[in-house]
Amino acid sequence: MTPKIDNVPREIFDKSRSKREKYQDLVIGQPGWGPLLRHEAILTLTGHVPGALGLFLRSRVYPLLLGACGRNVFFGVGVTLRHPHKICIGNDVVIDDGCVLDAKGSSNTGITIGNGVFLGRHSNVNTKDGDIILEDGVNVGAFCTIFSASHVRCGQNTLFAAYSYVVGGGHDMKRTDVAVIDQTRPSRGIDIGPNCWIGAGTSVLDGVTIGRDAVVGANSVVTKDVAAFSITAGSPSEVIRVRHSATTK
Repeated sequence: MTPKIDNVPREIFDKSRSKREKYQDLVIGQPGWGPLLRHEAILTLTGHVPGALGLFLRSRVYPLLLGACGRNVFFGVGVTLRHPHKICIGNDVVIDDGCVLDAKGSSNTGITIGNGVFLGRHSNVNTKDGDIILEDGVNVGAFCTIFSASHVRCGQNTLFAAYSYVVGGGHDMKRTDVAVIDQTRPSRGIDIGPNCWIGAGTSVLDGVTIGRDAVVGANSVVTKDVAAFSITAGSPSEVIRVRHSATTK
């Protein structure tokens, strides 16, 4: 089993293991030369090939690295895959230029992406011993971050505008004799229902549940649960009105 990854910078500079071992733990997530050479060959030869040729090549060879990959999946230039055997992708998916799919962890399932999902350029879907589920039709704008140290679910047809930040984890800060980075890292997870709209620049913090068809205003900080069909905004966000009740057509 891959050693538990607690602190990436310290893992990188751990002198008790070779550089290859550290790289393989952090990036490949599987032991042995086979997974390492396959990963390096595929990304080196096709990862930065431009234009239609690059899209075609990556659509054929990137699935060889993944846990599962459906039909009509397109990978842009410079897409980063870490622990790719724990990444499962459905049909008709676009992973735009510069995206990062990082499923690292020693005990997690990883990243599950449904059908018809779009990940905008330079967005980061990242786990640390956590799981992320992007259900069918999720649309993630450019430069977004979705992080999980336990469980994050984004419901069907939910829209994340650019620069959204969904962080399913945190740091304890109770002790003052120990740096925050060295304290425990609790994670309660995040659950976002279907058909939501998360405005540009919004931060959704750990432990939050957002009900179906809710709308979060731009640049909001969501620190508590949001009921279905609500519109919330502000820092911290507060409900400003309700679109309609769950029983209204």
